[in-house]
Amino acid sequence: MAFLTEEEPPRGVALAVLPGIRRVVARNPSVMTYQGTNTYLLDGDDGLTVIDPGPADEVHVADVLRAAGDVPVRRIVLTHTHSDHYGALPALAAKTGAAVYGYKKSARRDFAPQFPLDDGDEVAGLKALFTPGHAADHLSFEYFVAGTGKILFSGDHVMSWSSSIVSPPDGDMVAYYRSLELLLARDEVLYLGGHGPLLPEPRISVKELLDHRKMREASILEAVKVQDWTVAELAAHLYHKVDFRLKMAAQRNVLAHLLKLEHEGIVKQADGAAMEVPDDYVPDDLPPADEKSIGKRDIEILRRDAERRFVFLG
Repeated sequence: MAFLTEEEPPRGVALAVLPGIRRVVARNPSVMTYQGTNTYLLDGDDGLTVIDPGPADEVHVADVLRAAGDVPVRRIVLTHTHSDHYGALPALAAKTGAAVYGYKKSARRDFAPQFPLDDGDEVAGLKALFTPGHAADHLSFEYFVAGTGKILFSGDHVMSWSSSIVSPPDGDMVAYYRSLELLLARDEVLYLGGHGPLLPEPRISVKELLDHRKMREASILEAVKVQDWTVAELAAHLYHKVDFRLKMAAQRNVLAHLLKLEHEGIVKQADGAAMEVPDDYVPDDLPPADEKSIGKRDIEILRRDAERRFVFLG
């Protein structure tokens, strides 16, 4: 697949994207977040709308406030509640008094949006489109820009620089496929993703992403037809990743594909055990930088998932 790249953007400033739209790139670059999370500022008649306040970083919050200047931030809109998009929300909301909008059923047990959004709801010219898969509470937003046409704030569902991780149970490959198919039927001319530069001709990229997932799934299925594998073994066989975060992301994607195939009655888990997650467990939504930065319960659940073995039903 052909992805886009960009030079490291200037930090602490708002970068013009389209008329009435700027982005402030958070200072959280990594192999999972590219140059950093995009926080978008939309001009409106009553002030600013912020899409995705970014990670929990006081400097980034200050950058966003500096970009806003004397224009009041009236509302904060979330594409989803992963920490690199949600983390700055409490601080930014407290400093601005802005109303908070997000999907009606938050994936976080410690957060509920002040103004819940459902598929098709509108706020400040943004029309919500429910696109789960990468995250259970993921929304994209249709928006019209004069002189450009209809665009989509696509969050982490579709990005210009990389494909998305689908990490169960928050991530769901069945839902991810459906959300990509949904976008194929739409006509936005540009996507503004949660990381990386804007994406022109987005439906070409959406089709490539869907085709890539189907090819990966076919490879997984062919491997399972030959022998049963653990998730970790199959990920290592298919991906050959060295970086710890990328290895973890590969394992989560493989697990998501296997669970989709299990849902379709094509494979089953060898020991028949279901994935049980404690009610009070809130997993890290980004793979940790290394094994030392994983909590004990995360280690237990990630290792258990990595050791799950799946077999072809034939």
